Amino acid sequence: MAGKVIDIDVPDLSGRRAVVTGASDGIGLGIAARLAAAGAEVLLPVRNPRKGEAALASIRERTPDARVSLRELDLSSLDSVAALGATLRAEGAPIHLLINNAGVMTPPERQTTADGFELQFGTNHLGHFALVSHLLPLLRAGRARVTSQISVSANSNAINWDDLNWERSYTGSHAYSQSKIALGLFALELQRRSEAGDWGITSNLSHPGVAPTNLLAARPEVGRARDTLGVRVIRFLSARGILLGTVESAQLPALYAATSPAARPGLFYGPSGPGHLGGPPAEQKLYTRLRAPADATRIWTISETLTHTTLGPE
Repeated sequence: MAGKVIDIDVPDLSGRRAVVTGASDGIGLGIAARLAAAGAEVLLPVRNPRKGEAALASIRERTPDARVSLRELDLSSLDSVAALGATLRAEGAPIHLLINNAGVMTPPERQTTADGFELQFGTNHLGHFALVSHLLPLLRAGRARVTSQISVSANSNAINWDDLNWERSYTGSHAYSQSKIALGLFALELQRRSEAGDWGITSNLSHPGVAPTNLLAARPEVGRARDTLGVRVIRFLSARGILLGTVESAQLPALYAATSPAARPGLFYGPSGPGHLGGPPAEQKLYTRLRAPADATRIWTISETLTHTTLGPE
Protein backbone atom coordinates (compact mmCIF):
# COMPACT_ATOMS: atom_id res chain seq x y z
CA MET A 1 0.00 0.00 0.00
CA ALA A 2 1.40 3.40 -0.93
CA GLY A 3 2.02 5.92 1.80
CA LYS A 4 0.18 9.19 2.23
CA VAL A 5 0.99 12.13 0.00
CA ILE A 6 3.59 14.48 1.48
CA ASP A 7 3.83 18.10 0.38
CA ILE A 8 4.85 21.60 1.45
CA ASP A 9 3.66 25.08 0.61
CA VAL A 10 5.93 27.06 -1.70
CA PRO A 11 5.64 30.84 -1.20
CA ASP A 12 4.84 33.29 -3.97
CA LEU A 13 7.98 33.70 -6.08
CA SER A 14 6.72 36.30 -8.53
CA GLY A 15 9.53 38.57 -9.72
CA ARG A 16 12.25 36.08 -8.85
CA ARG A 17 14.63 34.38 -11.27
CA ALA A 18 15.64 30.81 -10.48
CA VAL A 19 18.25 28.50 -12.01
CA VAL A 20 17.93 24.74 -11.43
CA THR A 21 20.61 22.38 -12.70
CA GLY A 22 19.60 18.87 -13.66
CA ALA A 23 16.02 19.95 -14.35
CA SER A 24 15.41 18.01 -17.56
CA ASP A 25 13.95 15.06 -15.62
CA GLY A 26 13.47 13.51 -12.21
CA ILE A 27 13.77 15.52 -9.02
CA GLY A 28 15.13 18.57 -10.81
CA LEU A 29 12.19 18.74 -13.19
CA GLY A 30 9.79 18.49 -10.28
CA ILE A 31 11.59 21.29 -8.44
CA ALA A 32 11.58 23.52 -11.52
CA ALA A 33 7.87 22.88 -12.09
CA ARG A 34 7.02 23.85 -8.51
CA LEU A 35 9.08 27.04 -8.72
CA ALA A 36 7.37 27.99 -11.99
CA ALA A 37 3.94 27.28 -10.52
CA ALA A 38 4.83 29.65 -7.66
CA GLY A 39 5.49 32.47 -10.16
CA ALA A 40 9.27 32.35 -10.56
CA GLU A 41 11.00 32.76 -13.88
CA VAL A 42 12.85 29.45 -14.14
CA LEU A 43 15.93 28.74 -16.26
CA LEU A 44 16.72 25.13 -17.08
CA PRO A 45 20.37 24.74 -18.11
CA VAL A 46 20.45 21.40 -19.92
CA ARG A 47 22.92 19.23 -21.80
CA ASN A 48 20.31 17.45 -23.93
CA PRO A 49 18.05 19.89 -25.87
CA ARG A 50 15.49 17.18 -26.67
CA LYS A 51 15.02 16.33 -23.01
CA GLY A 52 14.98 20.04 -22.23
CA GLU A 53 12.13 20.71 -24.65
CA ALA A 54 10.19 17.80 -23.15
CA ALA A 55 10.75 19.29 -19.70
CA LEU A 56 9.43 22.68 -20.82
CA ALA A 57 6.34 21.02 -22.29
CA SER A 58 5.76 19.14 -19.04
CA ILE A 59 6.00 22.31 -16.94
CA ARG A 60 3.73 24.28 -19.29
CA GLU A 61 1.17 21.49 -19.23
CA ARG A 62 0.91 21.98 -15.46
CA THR A 63 1.27 25.77 -15.53
CA PRO A 64 0.30 27.18 -18.95
CA ASP A 65 1.58 30.68 -18.17
CA ALA A 66 4.88 29.42 -16.70
CA ARG A 67 7.92 31.58 -17.39
CA VAL A 68 10.45 28.87 -18.24
CA SER A 69 13.27 28.70 -20.75
CA LEU A 70 16.28 26.58 -21.65
CA ARG A 71 19.96 27.39 -21.60
CA GLU A 72 22.83 25.16 -22.67
CA LEU A 73 25.02 23.60 -19.99
CA ASP A 74 27.23 20.54 -19.66
CA LEU A 75 28.53 20.52 -16.09
CA SER A 76 31.24 18.07 -17.10
CA SER A 77 32.86 20.78 -19.28
CA LEU A 78 34.36 23.87 -17.69
CA ASP A 79 34.16 25.64 -21.04
CA SER A 80 30.42 24.98 -21.13
CA VAL A 81 30.01 26.27 -17.57
CA ALA A 82 31.96 29.43 -18.44
CA ALA A 83 29.84 29.93 -21.58
CA LEU A 84 26.61 29.74 -19.59
CA GLY A 85 28.02 32.21 -17.08
CA ALA A 86 28.89 34.62 -19.90
CA THR A 87 25.42 34.23 -21.42
CA LEU A 88 23.60 34.96 -18.19
CA ARG A 89 25.89 37.84 -17.26
CA ALA A 90 25.20 39.35 -20.70
CA GLU A 91 21.47 39.05 -20.01
CA GLY A 92 22.15 41.00 -16.83
CA ALA A 93 19.14 39.82 -14.80
CA PRO A 94 19.81 39.12 -11.11
CA ILE A 95 19.46 35.52 -9.96
CA HIS A 96 17.48 35.03 -6.75
CA LEU A 97 17.55 31.23 -6.43
CA LEU A 98 20.16 28.71 -7.54
CA ILE A 99 19.61 25.03 -6.88
CA ASN A 100 22.70 22.92 -7.56
CA ASN A 101 20.81 19.71 -8.16
CA ALA A 102 22.37 17.95 -11.16
CA GLY A 103 24.48 14.88 -10.65
CA VAL A 104 25.83 11.65 -12.04
CA MET A 105 26.07 8.55 -9.87
CA THR A 106 28.37 5.53 -9.80
CA PRO A 107 29.48 4.77 -13.35
CA PRO A 108 30.64 1.15 -13.19
CA GLU A 109 33.98 2.07 -14.76
CA ARG A 110 36.02 5.20 -14.14
CA GLN A 111 35.18 7.96 -16.61
CA THR A 112 36.51 11.48 -17.00
CA THR A 113 35.11 14.88 -17.85
CA ALA A 114 36.13 16.99 -20.83
CA ASP A 115 38.83 18.49 -18.58
CA GLY A 116 40.19 15.14 -17.39
CA PHE A 117 38.59 14.98 -13.93
CA GLU A 118 36.92 11.86 -12.57
CA LEU A 119 33.37 12.21 -13.87
CA GLN A 120 31.50 12.43 -10.56
CA PHE A 121 33.94 14.79 -8.87
CA GLY A 122 34.17 16.93 -12.00
CA THR A 123 30.42 17.10 -12.61
CA ASN A 124 28.79 17.01 -9.19
CA HIS A 125 31.26 19.28 -7.42
CA LEU A 126 33.69 21.12 -9.70
CA GLY A 127 31.03 21.95 -12.28
CA HIS A 128 28.82 23.53 -9.62
CA PHE A 129 31.75 25.30 -7.98
CA ALA A 130 32.66 26.88 -11.32
CA LEU A 131 29.02 27.74 -12.01
CA VAL A 132 28.69 29.68 -8.76
CA SER A 133 31.95 31.46 -9.53
CA HIS A 134 30.79 32.57 -12.99
CA LEU A 135 27.35 33.60 -11.71
CA LEU A 136 28.57 35.36 -8.58
CA PRO A 137 27.81 38.95 -9.74
CA LEU A 138 24.24 37.94 -10.59
CA LEU A 139 23.83 36.01 -7.35
CA ARG A 140 25.05 39.01 -5.38
CA ALA A 141 22.73 41.33 -7.30
CA GLY A 142 19.78 39.08 -6.44
CA ARG A 143 20.87 38.47 -2.84
CA ALA A 144 20.40 34.86 -3.85
CA ARG A 145 19.74 31.79 -1.85
CA VAL A 146 21.94 28.94 -3.10
CA THR A 147 20.84 25.42 -2.21
CA SER A 148 23.20 22.54 -2.96
CA GLN A 149 21.77 19.04 -3.19
CA ILE A 150 23.98 16.44 -1.58
CA SER A 151 23.14 12.83 -0.68
CA VAL A 152 22.94 10.33 2.15
CA SER A 153 26.14 9.09 0.55
CA ALA A 154 27.91 12.15 1.97
CA ASN A 155 27.56 10.48 5.37
CA SER A 156 29.92 7.66 4.38
CA ASN A 157 33.39 7.20 2.91
CA ALA A 158 35.65 10.27 2.61
CA ILE A 159 37.46 12.68 0.34
CA ASN A 160 40.40 10.90 -1.26
CA TRP A 161 42.75 13.84 -0.76
CA ASP A 162 45.78 12.01 -2.15
CA ASP A 163 44.00 10.94 -5.35
CA LEU A 164 41.00 13.19 -5.96
CA ASN A 165 40.58 11.86 -9.49
CA TRP A 166 40.74 8.19 -8.50
CA GLU A 167 43.55 7.46 -10.94
CA ARG A 168 45.26 4.83 -8.80
CA SER A 169 42.08 2.93 -7.93
CA TYR A 170 38.39 3.46 -8.55
CA THR A 171 35.28 2.53 -6.63
CA GLY A 172 32.20 4.21 -8.04
CA SER A 173 30.33 4.54 -4.75
CA HIS A 174 33.35 5.99 -2.95
CA ALA A 175 33.96 8.50 -5.72
CA TYR A 176 30.28 9.47 -5.58
CA SER A 177 30.51 10.03 -1.82
CA GLN A 178 33.57 12.21 -2.33
CA SER A 179 31.77 14.37 -4.89
CA LYS A 180 28.85 14.98 -2.54
CA ILE A 181 31.05 15.60 0.51
CA ALA A 182 33.02 18.14 -1.53
CA LEU A 183 29.84 19.88 -2.69
CA GLY A 184 28.57 20.02 0.88
CA LEU A 185 31.81 21.47 2.22
CA PHE A 186 31.76 24.06 -0.57
CA ALA A 187 28.19 25.08 0.22
CA LEU A 188 29.02 25.62 3.89
CA GLU A 189 32.18 27.56 3.05
CA LEU A 190 30.18 29.71 0.62
CA GLN A 191 27.91 30.71 3.49
CA ARG A 192 30.86 31.49 5.77
CA ARG A 193 32.64 33.61 3.14
CA SER A 194 29.47 35.42 2.09
CA GLU A 195 28.69 36.30 5.68
CA ALA A 196 32.27 37.43 6.41
CA GLY A 197 32.55 39.43 3.18
CA ASP A 198 28.98 40.76 3.09
CA TRP A 199 28.34 39.19 -0.33
CA GLY A 200 24.59 39.12 0.30
CA ILE A 201 24.28 35.44 -0.67
CA THR A 202 22.92 32.74 1.62
CA SER A 203 23.86 29.09 1.13
CA ASN A 204 22.39 25.93 2.59
CA LEU A 205 22.20 22.19 1.95
CA SER A 206 19.57 19.61 1.16
CA HIS A 207 19.37 15.92 0.42
CA PRO A 208 16.46 14.02 -1.14
CA GLY A 209 16.63 10.86 0.92
CA VAL A 210 16.24 7.68 -1.11
CA ALA A 211 13.69 7.52 -3.91
CA PRO A 212 13.30 5.83 -7.31
CA THR A 213 15.00 8.51 -9.40
CA ASN A 214 17.00 7.82 -12.55
CA LEU A 215 20.42 8.12 -10.89
CA LEU A 216 20.77 4.34 -10.58
CA ALA A 217 18.64 3.49 -13.59
CA ALA A 218 19.95 2.34 -16.96
CA ARG A 219 22.11 5.12 -18.37
CA PRO A 220 24.15 4.08 -21.40
CA GLU A 221 25.99 7.41 -21.36
CA VAL A 222 27.69 6.42 -18.08
CA GLY A 223 28.23 2.80 -19.10
CA ARG A 224 25.17 1.31 -17.37
CA ALA A 225 23.18 -0.71 -19.88
CA ARG A 226 20.45 -1.84 -17.47
CA ASP A 227 18.85 -0.81 -14.20
CA THR A 228 20.84 -1.74 -11.11
CA LEU A 229 19.46 -4.14 -8.53
CA GLY A 230 19.51 -1.18 -6.13
CA VAL A 231 17.08 0.89 -8.17
CA ARG A 232 14.75 -2.08 -8.62
CA VAL A 233 14.61 -2.59 -4.85
CA ILE A 234 14.10 1.14 -4.30
CA ARG A 235 11.17 1.17 -6.75
CA PHE A 236 9.58 -1.82 -5.01
CA LEU A 237 9.80 -0.30 -1.53
CA SER A 238 8.83 3.21 -2.62
CA ALA A 239 5.71 2.01 -4.46
CA ARG A 240 4.57 0.34 -1.24
CA GLY A 241 5.32 3.26 1.05
CA ILE A 242 7.97 1.28 2.93
CA LEU A 243 10.64 3.55 4.50
CA LEU A 244 11.64 5.29 1.28
CA GLY A 245 10.40 8.41 -0.44
CA THR A 246 8.86 8.98 -3.83
CA VAL A 247 10.17 11.15 -6.65
CA GLU A 248 7.63 13.75 -5.50
CA SER A 249 8.60 13.70 -1.82
CA ALA A 250 12.31 13.69 -2.73
CA GLN A 251 11.86 17.14 -4.31
CA LEU A 252 10.68 18.71 -1.08
CA PRO A 253 13.88 19.15 0.98
CA ALA A 254 15.54 21.25 -1.75
CA LEU A 255 12.31 23.19 -2.34
CA TYR A 256 12.03 23.87 1.38
CA ALA A 257 15.69 24.83 1.73
CA ALA A 258 15.51 27.13 -1.30
CA THR A 259 12.16 28.84 -0.70
CA SER A 260 10.87 28.53 2.84
CA PRO A 261 11.11 31.64 5.03
CA ALA A 262 11.91 29.25 7.87
CA ALA A 263 14.94 27.68 6.14
CA ARG A 264 18.15 29.25 7.41
CA PRO A 265 21.63 29.80 5.97
CA GLY A 266 24.29 27.22 6.64
CA LEU A 267 21.86 24.52 7.71
CA PHE A 268 20.99 21.12 6.29
CA TYR A 269 17.54 19.89 5.28
CA GLY A 270 16.34 16.42 4.36
CA PRO A 271 13.51 13.92 4.91
CA SER A 272 12.45 13.48 8.53
CA GLY A 273 11.25 9.86 8.36
CA PRO A 274 13.08 6.80 9.73
CA GLY A 275 16.73 6.88 8.73
CA HIS A 276 16.06 10.17 6.92
CA LEU A 277 15.22 8.11 3.84
CA GLY A 278 11.74 9.55 3.24
CA GLY A 279 9.12 11.75 4.82
CA PRO A 280 8.48 15.50 5.16
CA PRO A 281 11.49 17.84 5.00
CA ALA A 282 13.06 19.13 8.19
CA GLU A 283 16.36 20.44 9.51
CA GLN A 284 18.91 17.70 10.07
CA LYS A 285 22.12 17.24 11.95
CA LEU A 286 25.12 18.01 9.78
CA TYR A 287 27.00 14.92 8.62
CA THR A 288 30.32 14.36 10.38
CA ARG A 289 32.23 14.62 7.08
CA LEU A 290 30.98 18.19 6.67
CA ARG A 291 31.86 19.58 10.10
CA ALA A 292 35.54 20.59 9.66
CA PRO A 293 35.96 24.16 8.37
CA ALA A 294 39.58 23.32 7.54
CA ASP A 295 38.38 20.67 5.07
CA ALA A 296 36.00 23.20 3.52
CA THR A 297 38.78 25.74 3.10
CA ARG A 298 41.01 23.07 1.60
CA ILE A 299 38.47 21.89 -0.98
CA TRP A 300 37.65 25.52 -1.86
CA THR A 301 41.30 26.31 -2.59
CA ILE A 302 41.79 23.12 -4.58
CA SER A 303 38.61 23.78 -6.55
CA GLU A 304 39.71 27.29 -7.49
CA THR A 305 42.96 25.86 -8.81
CA LEU A 306 41.33 23.01 -10.74
CA THR A 307 38.59 25.17 -12.29
CA HIS A 308 40.83 28.17 -12.97
CA THR A 309 38.37 30.43 -11.19
CA THR A 310 38.51 32.76 -8.21
CA LEU A 311 35.30 32.64 -6.27
CA GLY A 312 34.97 36.01 -4.61
CA PRO A 313 34.14 39.64 -5.33
CA GLU A 314 36.30 41.35 -7.92
